[in-house]
Amino acid sequence: MTTTYVKWGEATVKLTWKPGMYPTQYEFITSVHGFCFYKEQILLVDLNHRGWDFPGGHMEGNETSEECFKREAMEEGYVTGDCQLIGSIIVDHTQNQFWDVKGKYPKIGYQIFYRMDIDKLYPFNAEYESDQRILLSIDQIADYYHEWNELYQEILVEASNINSKRRN
Repeated sequence: MTTTYVKWGEATVKLTWKPGMYPTQYEFITSVHGFCFYKEQILLVDLNHRGWDFPGGHMEGNETSEECFKREAMEEGYVTGDCQLIGSIIVDHTQNQFWDVKGKYPKIGYQIFYRMDIDKLYPFNAEYESDQRILLSIDQIADYYHEWNELYQEILVEASNINSKRRN
């Protein structure tokens, strides 16, 4: 478990990584993300106006978090594959003086993370919110991802270990 503080705009937000944890309250899941692996490489997508990132986004309608991640991976990276839960980031706004009780995010929310083992790379069409995709070795990600931090590093290590556990 790792905790870090990040700046989101003017706000300071506490983020805590909990491996294997899935929240019991569906309505507090604010987004779903993940690492997509293909032949020992990781997929990053160049999101319009935000730079390189891993696929993810918000749940739509009644979809599950896994369905959301699969949809986002297809829309942003044009990939499909099998997924496994890695864990959750607890997004804690209790020390955020700019948090709005009437805003769209709860005071304590959750970002769910999955590992996808890509089984199909489709032609990249840039029809949604990403301009391009790239496959990188694990040690290259921090050079591309604009807000890489120790929390994401721990999640990536956990995602990589899932593959090691599958082989043992």
